[in-house]
Amino acid sequence: MNLPDIQHCPGTLAPGYHTYSRTALVRVFKGRKVSHLLPYDSPASNAAMDELFDENRKRISISGVQEKFSVLLEKNKLRLINEGERGSYILKPIPAAGRRPDQMPANEHLTMQIARQVYHIETAENALIFFRNGAPAYITKRFDVDENDRKLAQEDFASLAGRTPQTHGEHYKYLGNYLQLFQLMQKYVPAYPVEAPKLLKLLMFNYLFSNGDAHFKNFSLLETPMEDYRLSPAYDLLNSRIHIKDKDFALDDGLLPKNLAQGKIMQQFSVLADQAGISRASFDAIRQLMLSETDKVQELTLASYLDETTKRNYWQSYQGRLRQLEKT
Repeated sequence: MNLPDIQHCPGTLAPGYHTYSRTALVRVFKGRKVSHLLPYDSPASNAAMDELFDENRKRISISGVQEKFSVLLEKNKLRLINEGERGSYILKPIPAAGRRPDQMPANEHLTMQIARQVYHIETAENALIFFRNGAPAYITKRFDVDENDRKLAQEDFASLAGRTPQTHGEHYKYLGNYLQLFQLMQKYVPAYPVEAPKLLKLLMFNYLFSNGDAHFKNFSLLETPMEDYRLSPAYDLLNSRIHIKDKDFALDDGLLPKNLAQGKIMQQFSVLADQAGISRASFDAIRQLMLSETDKVQELTLASYLDETTKRNYWQSYQGRLRQLEKT
């Protein structure tokens, strides 16, 4: 695999850069001059790399199916953590499963950038990065570790709901509907009226960009300086339909309990907002934002590191979902 021709910042996708822009360095790498090239070949490329990454696998406790590695920033160099160290970054290389796995890092990076830049959704800081042999990886800064390396409390919604594989079976992450997320937030988040519209926007974004794997563990609450909780930055956003055949919604019952799930998809989002106690003005503002900004989505998609075929599929998928949301 050859190194790509870098014409856009691999962090922000801004044009005219051959490495990370200053904005990306500040957001993701504490302002340090970090290279977009890692000092490693990708996992499984040779025996020495296999051994190195096998050791790192044992030290990361982040859940999820996709393989992840723990990385820290030492001066202006990124490296895999050693025993006893806490990583401040998560590195996700090309996975070993799904369709077009080589496109998954760029897919996640593009989707996260669209969420932040176009729809003003708070996201985990992230960038695309490349191994020495040219293979891409997605890198994200951990938001549960502060600047003083203190671990912040984080609870995903499966934990908040008391769900585990032992109590609810292996499918535990996918049970129920999205209204239950709001009900859990009402219980645990003092600033619920402020945080609830953020969650609604994220759910509408997931539908618009075909993220069909937004299950209970892909939403979290994060400890604040006041030692209470708020909705965490968004993470694990990507167009999952490009890689797997999935449903419109990850949860078995969809957006709403079956007795409330009537009408077109935007009508269901409207009912969800009402049930969650979100004002009509807030809902209308979110709806209007989601139905606009097409030019910005196209601009970032074209600037992304997806290959040309996947760019077309990504754009067509977005347009199809946009048409569904526009139906009344």
